[in-house]
Amino acid sequence: MKAVPKVKAKKAKSDATEEIWNLRLYVAGQTKKSITAFTNLKKICDEHLAGKYQIEVIDLLKNPQLAKGDQIIALPTLVRKLPEPIKKIIGDLANTERVLVGLDIRPIS
Repeated sequence: MKAVPKVKAKKAKSDATEEIWNLRLYVAGQTKKSITAFTNLKKICDEHLAGKYQIEVIDLLKNPQLAKGDQIIALPTLVRKLPEPIKKIIGDLANTERVLVGLDIRPIS
């Protein structure tokens, strides 16, 4: 009877590690580079984080004050808010390998 609670505790713990990835993509309007970055990010997330991610696109032309919070100095910039630690990647995210390494995403086995 004691084994049942232990199994449940382990299962709950493994479920907690399957957290949602909170990603912010900072852009400046609907430029070709911004659209490319979003498209590339969406493709990477669909392939490697299916159902476990949330993308927030922040247009700094509309809300320039938001750049200060994440110390954005170039665009487009992707910021991984969760899971911690915070990580940043600058560019159009065309190099999938670089994005996977930069975000510390491990391939699905």
